[in-house]
Order: sequence, then structure tokens, then C-alpha cells
Amino acid sequence: MLQASKLIPQGQGLAKPLVQRAAQLILDWDIRQKSRFDTVASDERHVGVFLSRGTVVRGGDVLVTQDGSLLRVVAAPQPVLRITACPDHPAHEQAFDLMRAAYHLGNRHVPIELKPDHLKIEPDHVLADMLRSMHLTVVEAREPFEPEAGAYGGHGSGSGNIHVHGAKETHVHHTGHDHAHGHDHRSHDHG
Repeated sequence: MLQASKLIPQGQGLAKPLVQRAAQLILDWDIRQKSRFDTVASDERHVGVFLSRGTVVRGGDVLVTQDGSLLRVVAAPQPVLRITACPDHPAHEQAFDLMRAAYHLGNRHVPIELKPDHLKIEPDHVLADMLRSMHLTVVEAREPFEPEAGAYGGHGSGSGNIHVHGAKETHVHHTGHDHAHGHDHRSHDHG
């Protein structure tokens, strides 16, 4: 069995043609959130993945095997609930409805994928009923699922670095690198 124990987030620093030629690991969210698992690559090689505990694998990541070969991770389509706002509401109300739904789902610690015009969660009939009662449209779909990493999560969709600007403000930058600086926010806005 081939072993992979190194992850390159989103294939950073690798030539795109090299990544495109790599064998694929087509994995759903349940597998990608594990740091140790066995799978079969698109070239039919059996692969044992052994990453640091707590590591989450995202679609677009590249794993490096002990023989130096690359494996490109693809987020597999899987059953999800796609949540959209009522199309009869004005745009500002639709955005608020989705924000309110994200709040309630987050309050229940539900893994959630955030998009500008919809949310995605794993199937759950109780949550679907709750969301429908909030006048949201909930449909079953089969799509890749990339939930937010959370405030302390690793790389990938929705991840970033916590950036502290002083005692009253903290926000996340999606830059992929750590940085800090001290300055006063009374003179400018971070839109």
C-alpha cells in the first residue's frame, strides 16, 4: 500500500500541469475530515493517508506519497441540503434570511458551507424542517461539500488567519500567511 503523509494545501507552489496530471483521490466530506484513512486512487493504487491529527483535507489539496508521487484531492459529490432564500423577498431580505439561517445552524455546531446565494449542510430532516419554518427553500442535492473551517480551523474554504488589531477588533484575513501590525482603526475602515 502506498502511503501519503504530506499535504500541500491547494497544491500551492506546484506547477498546474503537474497537479492536473496527478492521480485523483475522490473523497466525500466524511473521509476528508479524518487525518488517517485508506482509499483507492483513480489509477487504482491503494493509498493509506497518515496526516497529523486534526488535519482536514480539502478539495484541491495535493497529497505527496512516500515515493514522491502526487495525488490530487477532489471533493466528491454527496447528498447535501441546499438552502436558499425565498425569491419573493427583496435582495437585502434574502441576504438577511441566509445570515439568520447560518446563525441558527452555527449555534447548533452544524458543519456548513457558505456561498453568497446559498448555504449547504449535510442532510438532516429536523434542520430542514426548522429552515423551512424560517421561510427558506431547502432542496436535496448531490454536490461537493466544503464546510467552513471555523475560527480555529486549518486551510481551505473559509479559513484564514486570525488577525488581532487591538483590544476591540479581531477579524480573519484569507491570505494564507500570518502577519501582525499595530495601528489605530479610527482613521480608516476595513470594508
